[in-house]
Amino acid sequence: MKLREVADLINGELEGDENIEISGVGKIESAKKEEITFISNPLYAKFFNTTKAGAVIVSEEFLVKEKRDDISILRVEDPYLSFLKLLEIFETEEDIESYEISVNCYIGKETEIPENIYIGHFVSVGNKCILGNNTKIFPNSTIYNDVKIGSNCIINSNVTIYKGCIIGNNVIIHSGTVIGSDGFGFAKDEKGQFKKIPQTGIVVIEDNVEIGSNCSIDRATIGHTVIRKGVKLDNQIQVAHNVEIGEDTVIAAQVGIAGSTKIGKRCMIGGQSGLVGHLNICDDVIIGASVGVSKSIDKPGVYIGYRARPQRESLLTDIAIRNLNKLENRVKDLEIKSSK
Repeated sequence: MKLREVADLINGELEGDENIEISGVGKIESAKKEEITFISNPLYAKFFNTTKAGAVIVSEEFLVKEKRDDISILRVEDPYLSFLKLLEIFETEEDIESYEISVNCYIGKETEIPENIYIGHFVSVGNKCILGNNTKIFPNSTIYNDVKIGSNCIINSNVTIYKGCIIGNNVIIHSGTVIGSDGFGFAKDEKGQFKKIPQTGIVVIEDNVEIGSNCSIDRATIGHTVIRKGVKLDNQIQVAHNVEIGEDTVIAAQVGIAGSTKIGKRCMIGGQSGLVGHLNICDDVIIGASVGVSKSIDKPGVYIGYRARPQRESLLTDIAIRNLNKLENRVKDLEIKSSK
């Protein structure tokens, strides 16, 4: 499309040739003449002078130090969000050519299948399942009995969804993820042996959730494990039984959340953090990477450290630890002076 059309789509102020053809988007380091790129992070401003892109999206305040006649500029309020919008527009490649049900897949009895659905090779769908419109289930996935999957979902290859789980609308589940496996529930008997506690609940995933690859979300012992609407999970995350994750919370890779912990809305949890069981994390909490959370958090804010503490408190402690040698030397000097 013409750059003028692109500018209109993102409400950008255009500087340069409005008639150049834009056929896609690209990274600022490697974009081609027919592509558009963006500068949001100041660290990438240095590439403005060397990029070969036909156009660059920048902020309204972006300062052009050396003007270039071979590149056009679109000034917008938020370059990153504008670029995301263009990504959605230009990303038109379909993973599948048409809606169909593969001949070598299994569909159980009394399962509701709409006409506009894709079910790939070697997919197994159990009995009494309900699948929504425009949903795609890619090869080698397994859907157990009584599962409900909403409309416009993408279930990628090698995903397993256990019995009775409920998936909302516009949900994306990436390859290798398991939804509804048994929670880690065992109790010692009189002989000191661990006896399995039946896991009779389900997993409920609400609308507009995206779950990365190789995640494990355990079914509840009783009741529901719940992933609320708008949640985004990275790869290799463990969500234990009866956990509840609040709306629009985002969690980075390799986080582990133990059983019955409840996480509030709009939280952000850094990679490799661990939360013990039966905690309550309030809304708008940011937990840094590799943080151990052993107590509930009832105040919004940033929490970091080996054991989660408010950011300022943790930083002050780190400073105090770094100064221990100086303090020790001062004490020795005072001891020497006092002994004279």
